[in-house]
Amino acid sequence: MMIAADVRTETSRLLAELIRIDTSNPPGNETAAAEHLAAYLAEAGVKSEFVGREPHRASLIARLPGTGDGPSLMLLGHTDVVGADADEWSVPPFSGLERDGFVWGRGALDMKGQVAAEAVAVATLAREGWRGAGDLILCAVADEEVGDDWGLSWLVQEHPDLVRADYVLNEGGGERIEHRGRVAYTVGVGEKRCAAFAVTVHGKSGHASTPGAADNALVKLGPVIDRIQRMPRPTAELAALADFLAAVGEDGADPAELVSRCRSENPLLAAAVEPMLGATIAPTISEASTAVNIIPGRARLVCDCRILPEMTHAEIEGAVRAALAGIDFEFEFVENVGGTLSPVGTPLYRAFEEFAPQIEAGATLAPMVNPGFTDSHYMREAFGSVAYGFMPMRMDPLLAGVLVHSADERAAMDDLELAVRCFLHVARTMGEAG
Repeated sequence: MMIAADVRTETSRLLAELIRIDTSNPPGNETAAAEHLAAYLAEAGVKSEFVGREPHRASLIARLPGTGDGPSLMLLGHTDVVGADADEWSVPPFSGLERDGFVWGRGALDMKGQVAAEAVAVATLAREGWRGAGDLILCAVADEEVGDDWGLSWLVQEHPDLVRADYVLNEGGGERIEHRGRVAYTVGVGEKRCAAFAVTVHGKSGHASTPGAADNALVKLGPVIDRIQRMPRPTAELAALADFLAAVGEDGADPAELVSRCRSENPLLAAAVEPMLGATIAPTISEASTAVNIIPGRARLVCDCRILPEMTHAEIEGAVRAALAGIDFEFEFVENVGGTLSPVGTPLYRAFEEFAPQIEAGATLAPMVNPGFTDSHYMREAFGSVAYGFMPMRMDPLLAGVLVHSADERAAMDDLELAVRCFLHVARTMGEAG
């Protein structure tokens, strides 16, 4: 496969330029990034359009039309980033500094680096005059980090014809896992459902200067938190987990035993497997009195909860009610989004497998269900798209994991070039399907 000799420089420069556009969400300001991408693509003859609920929160959609004889492929990404506290950084967080083989700045890993690589791949194909059997779509959306319906969730509802695609390549995979002499790169084939819930307890309000006359509801949250922390987590069988274990050389292993064994032996592997065992529950928010001198008559605990696609809300509520038996409380779910899954063995997955030897000799792919949420869910839910997370990175995954959403975030320039090569291979391979 031939690519421009300076693709590493081109992608690194585009990433640096995107980093310098502060798209911290809130407030977003993603239109500025979309306009910059559009100008870059226009130089290669690619037309773009902007769509958004408000002018300053626009998403970009660019398209290389196909012949109509094959499936469409979307290269998906988001242009918003989380905020950055400059005092915690060793370089200005929106500098886009190139140093020591890395591009530094907020969003380098999540996920302006992948957006830049996707854009360079599309521009490269356009310069070649390439045309596939199906449309190749670049979609750089707003509002992934907050998810307040300014981005893809809004687009699939209000402009479905612009973003409909048969296959989707997004974030959420490509990390390197080494285990007992074997190397695998993860492919995000799905994500867990966000099923946050709230537990409310009641007492009797009163003046804090005479606490004996009241019944402090906040104190009653103590046993609730303790029991939720200690409760058994509901589990479920997950086909992707068996495939994952086979890829890392642990075919047939007991997943729970593997997690326990690898906490010290291979913490990266343990961290990847554990969320795929079942539900995760974490108390995160408590709400009670709004004034220091008022004893609350009501207290509410909100728990983040992520469940596997095969699991139900009823299972979680039943487990919580069993754990809190004997406590008088009210229960409600406050979130219900995600929990979609794509099969392996598709033409897109096979394209990844074909490219794996170019990432690293002997490397395999390990399908995984991500504990966090991605925009891939909206494409699966709205159109039945086959959507995966994949951007191969040779960068130390322990370092990358620490840097995402943190200070001194940076992307390896070699990985940016690798990503462009991968996306070109995938686009060309899928473009031959008819």
